[in-house]
Amino acid sequence: MDKLLYVAMTGASQNEMAQRAHANNLANVSTSGFRKDLEQARSMQVFGESMPSRVYAMSERPATDFTPAALQETGRDLDVAIEGDGWMAVQAPSGGEAYVRTGSLEVDAVGILRTASGFPVLGNGGLISVPPATKIEIGQDGSISIRSQGQSANVIAQVDRLKLVNPDQKQMEKGTDGLIHMKAGQPAPDVDANVRVASGFVEASNVNAAEEMTSILALSRQFELHIKMMRTAEDDSAALAKVLQFS
Repeated sequence: MDKLLYVAMTGASQNEMAQRAHANNLANVSTSGFRKDLEQARSMQVFGESMPSRVYAMSERPATDFTPAALQETGRDLDVAIEGDGWMAVQAPSGGEAYVRTGSLEVDAVGILRTASGFPVLGNGGLISVPPATKIEIGQDGSISIRSQGQSANVIAQVDRLKLVNPDQKQMEKGTDGLIHMKAGQPAPDVDANVRVASGFVEASNVNAAEEMTSILALSRQFELHIKMMRTAEDDSAALAKVLQFS
């Protein structure tokens, strides 16, 4: 009896965690550049002083879906998105290097180029500092050119270049800060000259709202089934207690 109750209890609790993963994906369906988390359930053997004959359900997020999403045109010069494979390097809150696929860039009060979320964008030599300018353009190769204040329209100067990389996706993972990082022990990748960016575009989220909603509904029904099994175990235990009283 306790086996039924234990399996149902763990199934319900892990089922709720799985719903959170899909709900988070669904909440970010409109977040530019978001990469959805994959979720799966598997049985895990219980180890301890007793024989390892029992299992419980475990929900886990084994990986992140790195499938590219569609590009959305904005017409804004500082909106950039990666065309095809590749990543743009930014500085993570921890100070290390992290990666994004798209960004609505802006220049802060001290001239540092940042994403809309406030992460400093990295160039080939570190943080990108942009002098006061009337116009900023970003080329396909990531080069950043400006027209300085007071200069004529045909005077364009290149100030830096976005650090564009293309590491093996199997060596990458999503961090708790929402950015993509290299896995522990993996070195920062080198610049890849073949990576191209599209200026005036942002990349949409790769979340499919219909799929996530369907998964949430299916998990809700599974949760109800687990609760029903727990009630059944309780009823069976009560019935058995009555039988023992009569014997």
